[in-house]
Amino acid sequence: MPTTVFTIANQKGGVGKTTTAVNLAAALAENSIPVLLVDLDPQANATSSLGIEKVEGRSLYGPLHGEGEALALVTPTAWPNLFLIPSEEDLAAAEIEIAQMDNFLLKLRSVLEPVRAAGTHRAVIIDCPPALGMLSMNSLAAADYLLITLQCEYMAMEGLGQILRNVERLKTAGINPALELGGIVMTMFDARTNLSRQVVEEVRQHLPEKTFSTVIPRTVRLSEAPSFGQTIFAYDPSGPGALAYRSLAAEVVERFRLK
Repeated sequence: MPTTVFTIANQKGGVGKTTTAVNLAAALAENSIPVLLVDLDPQANATSSLGIEKVEGRSLYGPLHGEGEALALVTPTAWPNLFLIPSEEDLAAAEIEIAQMDNFLLKLRSVLEPVRAAGTHRAVIIDCPPALGMLSMNSLAAADYLLITLQCEYMAMEGLGQILRNVERLKTAGINPALELGGIVMTMFDARTNLSRQVVEEVRQHLPEKTFSTVIPRTVRLSEAPSFGQTIFAYDPSGPGALAYRSLAAEVVERFRLK
């Protein structure tokens, strides 16, 4: 089966982007789906969330500059079917350096092409920096589908509009005409507040077919798990966070026919 590339992006930080990238990847791996998680954030939070140390020269910084191959960076994790291309601080420099290259928006797509061609992974999930900079725009140019994490808060719709406008620009410019909005994941949902419910309702009214049924709850356990280098399934396997990400993974499998 072909490899499907997802990018998880949002220009805001603290909206559950990396938490979703890590735990969605882990939940798909639980379903016997080979998954490659690509950590494109120089902060390397997805890398440390899986208990893997940042090592100089083990990120996509080199391949983005024409040095080395992405396939050589694929790293096994402690979880079957889940693989990682780690990040490191050097990627921060790539934000500036890529902009000075030819075809600067297509660098990541070119780097990931051998990964697609190998067909080893059914899904590739890219975790982006919390900004719509050069790395995030490259991830949008390389992906089949964009998954947006949207926090259940007042300004959510404004942020959603901004990233969707960028998607349309990339498509109109012919950079990635096939890019589609794969879905919106509502995160940090607090059932005790009217605001959380109102935001979910508003997003579902605006984009009913694109908003996943599963909402990710705000839980302490989801926040704690990365500091132990664990997915939520290892840290709190029967808690509400784990149940939510398993439910989201089931929706993703069905929506994108990953099995």
